[in-house]
Amino acid sequence: MTYKDLDIESKRKYYSLLCDIITQERRFNLEKVIDLRTEHFVPVIENIHKAQNASAVLRTCDCLGLQEVRVVENNNKFAVTDDISLGANKWLNIKKYNTFENNTKRCFDDLRSEGYKIIATMPHDNDINLQDIDITQKTAIVFGSEVDGISKEAIDNADCFMKIPMYGFTESFNISVSAAITLHYLTDKLRQSNIPWQLSEEKRLNTLIHWALESITTKDKIAKELLNRVISMK
Repeated sequence: MTYKDLDIESKRKYYSLLCDIITQERRFNLEKVIDLRTEHFVPVIENIHKAQNASAVLRTCDCLGLQEVRVVENNNKFAVTDDISLGANKWLNIKKYNTFENNTKRCFDDLRSEGYKIIATMPHDNDINLQDIDITQKTAIVFGSEVDGISKEAIDNADCFMKIPMYGFTESFNISVSAAITLHYLTDKLRQSNIPWQLSEEKRLNTLIHWALESITTKDKIAKELLNRVISMK
C-alpha cells in the first residue's frame, strides 16, 4: 500500500505530516507551483533514442507546467541526462510503456479511456497547423523519434495530425525544438482561456505528496512511517 491508495481525507493528513518535516519555504514553493500545473495537455514521447533530446523535452514540460508525460519505448530505451534535464524528471509524472509488443496502441488506448484526443506531430494529407488545434478538449501530443519520426502504429491510431509552419529549406525541427514550440504555444493559449485546466484535488494532493517526499533525503523511510501513522488515525 502507498499514499496513492489512501482516501482524500487521509491524503490531506499525510501531506500535513510531511509539511511538518519540510521547511515553510519549500512548502510555499510547492503550493505555488502546483497551482500552475496542468494535465490538460499530455506529451507522448515515442521511441526517442538520444538522451539529450529526451532530457530537453522533460525540462520543457516542467518549465511549462505540464505535469504528466507518457513515454513509449519500442526499440529505444528512454534515458535522461541530468545536466540537461536539471532534475526535471523528478517533478513530473512519467508513465512508461515498454512491456508490450504494441506499446504505442496501449498508450493511446489508456489516453482515450481518460478522455484525451490524440494528435500526431507530422505532415499528413489531412493535417492542421499548430495554431488551429482546438484546445477545449484534453489532448495528447505525440512526438516521434529523431530518425524515423512517428511510427506507423501511431499514424494508424492517431485522431488527427498537426504540423508547425516552416519557412526555410530544412524539412523538420529537432524533436526537442518541436516539442518546445508546440507545448509553449498550447499552454500559453490554454492559460489565457476560460477552460478549467488545473489539476483535480486528488491529483493535486498526490503530486504535492510526491514533491514533498522528493525534498526529503530519507524519503523511503519517512514515506513508510507516515503511511503507518495515517492508517492508525482511522
